[in-house]
Amino acid sequence: MGERLVWARKKAGYVSARAAALDNGWVEVTYRSHETGGRAFDLEAATRYSRIFKVEPLWLLHGVGQPLSRRGVPIVGLAGAGPQGTVAFAESDGELGEAPAAPNASLRTVAVEVRGDSMHGTAEDGWLIYYDDRRDPPDESLLAQLCVVGLADGRVLVKWLHAGSAPGLYDLESAAAPALRDVAVEWAARVTAIIPRPSPKRVGRRG
Repeated sequence: MGERLVWARKKAGYVSARAAALDNGWVEVTYRSHETGGRAFDLEAATRYSRIFKVEPLWLLHGVGQPLSRRGVPIVGLAGAGPQGTVAFAESDGELGEAPAAPNASLRTVAVEVRGDSMHGTAEDGWLIYYDDRRDPPDESLLAQLCVVGLADGRVLVKWLHAGSAPGLYDLESAAAPALRDVAVEWAARVTAIIPRPSPKRVGRRG
């Protein structure tokens, strides 16, 4: 129950239990105990939370059925919008809107939207890239896979992951940019789906 509640709260854009409690007039200690599992909550509380977080109360309470009242996942960043084609993340999950859920979506699935041509040949401008929001160190199961990778210098990229020349180092490749060799990768998450859609409309200046 607590894990589902945490997911629902983050999905709704609240960065902390305290923020959700204060914004909605809930007793923080009680709400926090519901998230941590220190105290179970009943259908009345599940219904209250579900209205704010836009999830199904029975799923929140028992894990039954689909979690989302509106089936979708948060768009958490823009791939290619940061310096050197990095992912520029939003301040909070869902700030950039919601994407249709991919068929294999899990509770951790999020999406980034491609901007520009930095991923040409893999994903085009406006397409959606899905992955499970984990920050686990890379392992052999991710080699030769398209991944969202976090580097030691803070950059986050979408690249094909290959073994480097020494343990802990990796080669990162893409169709539209030179390969990065022997890079220290702190975490990696396999891309689970890429869904094409029309390019975002650009608003130009008049006059």
